[in-house]
Amino acid sequence: MPASLNREDALRTVGTEKTWDVIVVGGGATGLGTAVEAASRGYKTLLLEAYDFGKGTSSRSTKLVHGGVRYLQQGNVKLVLEALKERGRMLRNAPHLAHRRAFILPTYSYFGLPFYGIGLTLYDLLARREGIGRSRLLSRRRVQEALPTIQGKGLKGGILYYDGQFDDARFAITLFRTLVDLGGTALNYMRVTGLVERNGAVAGVHAEDVESGASLDIQCKAVVNATGVFVDELRKSDEPDADPILTVSQGTHVVLPRRYLPSNSALMIPRTADGRVLFAIPWHGHVVVGTTDDPVPRSEIEPKAQKSEREYLFEHIERYLTPKLTSSAIQSVWSGQRPLVRKAGARNTAALSRDHTILISRTKLITVTGGKWTTYRKMGEDAVDRVAELANLPRSRSRTANMKLHGWASDLTTENEWERVYGSDLPKVRTLADGREDLLELIDPDLPFRKIEIVWAAREEMARSVEDVLARRTRALFLHAKASVGAAPVVAKLLARELHKDERWQEEQLAQYNKLASQYIW
Repeated sequence: MPASLNREDALRTVGTEKTWDVIVVGGGATGLGTAVEAASRGYKTLLLEAYDFGKGTSSRSTKLVHGGVRYLQQGNVKLVLEALKERGRMLRNAPHLAHRRAFILPTYSYFGLPFYGIGLTLYDLLARREGIGRSRLLSRRRVQEALPTIQGKGLKGGILYYDGQFDDARFAITLFRTLVDLGGTALNYMRVTGLVERNGAVAGVHAEDVESGASLDIQCKAVVNATGVFVDELRKSDEPDADPILTVSQGTHVVLPRRYLPSNSALMIPRTADGRVLFAIPWHGHVVVGTTDDPVPRSEIEPKAQKSEREYLFEHIERYLTPKLTSSAIQSVWSGQRPLVRKAGARNTAALSRDHTILISRTKLITVTGGKWTTYRKMGEDAVDRVAELANLPRSRSRTANMKLHGWASDLTTENEWERVYGSDLPKVRTLADGREDLLELIDPDLPFRKIEIVWAAREEMARSVEDVLARRTRALFLHAKASVGAAPVVAKLLARELHKDERWQEEQLAQYNKLASQYIW
């Protein structure tokens, strides 16, 4: 039975397929990348996500596709080399979602110019053929021209360099679409509750359909645990005596109006007073500022920004950007958690490596964790190499390094930055408004999203809730939380029509969404 973007059809496929080659648990960057890798090699692939695709860490990044200047400072040249190579692949394979961005590192000491200049020149050299632009020194005047709102007191000059930027949640949705294009099957809101074992080896999963409450036992040849900050939970269900392998850290961001950084260049502060890296980056007509890096005691699917994190970001925005910041100017605040592989002797989470790790349990459960968005494809490749070996699947070389992702387009005819995320699907999105001019209306005056996008999200992107649409199919919640609350009734009504839901469902959805959005309002 062919794969489908319709959840009901996908459920029927799961019910009729006797045995899958591989089941991937987790619908974030790592899980989606692994599933795409498996399906691209011809393996029968099923991905199961307990919430929505990209719901966790994978929609809450700093939106960077990068080698990692900070990792170069730490001396992790291997990780930087790998990430720079993968950066180039992301930019080539999904130009509608990932693109080059100029970054400016201002310096407030004359020593800083040669020190950081040499480091960024090395960064360029490590990229080799994957380089996307050469760094260069800038005078004080050039820095101020490029960053009109930069704090000028004590400014000596700066360094210009280039890195990548993307829309993380939209990239996750694109990987989901690519998986389906390749014949794979994916289901959101399908929680894996346990593992099926046969003869001492994992042979499938027990799952629960969150929407209906129905239970399913699904058979397979291999299971990949790609659940991000929750990998230890599934590992424990497999081996109760397994030691935790993760330390979880939290990163918080705030979003400001463009007037705080009216520039096409991003600001990078390489070392704050406490040794952290801070960015202010133009994104979808707004400015994302972050991030923090603090250990947290437990993994959460919806982490909350702590008071200390808010104060830290507020203080540093005022220190480096001149417009007077008020609480009312902050349009959204959100947090994500990072799965960091434990390292003996590490004093803080910022010192932990973003290298990825693959573990095989006694029962042959394959766990892949660590890493970062930029290296998602390589993580998937390495994990599927182990899948093929352990499950005795036909050997097949990876072909994802140069595989164009769904929606690939290099010459879109739109000046609307947001519309570019649809890539080659954009004409199809627009046709939804044929004979329905009302669908071209904005869902809110302060947001760039139109009603046709809600219809598209329901029909083509497996959106199941108001949150799915406003947080991840569009980025309304992350860009302007209050405006997203205003748009929620419009979204609920359109979504209810597409999903055949009643008014009670709409009311429940609005209550749930308003409660969620309150956490994103400063």
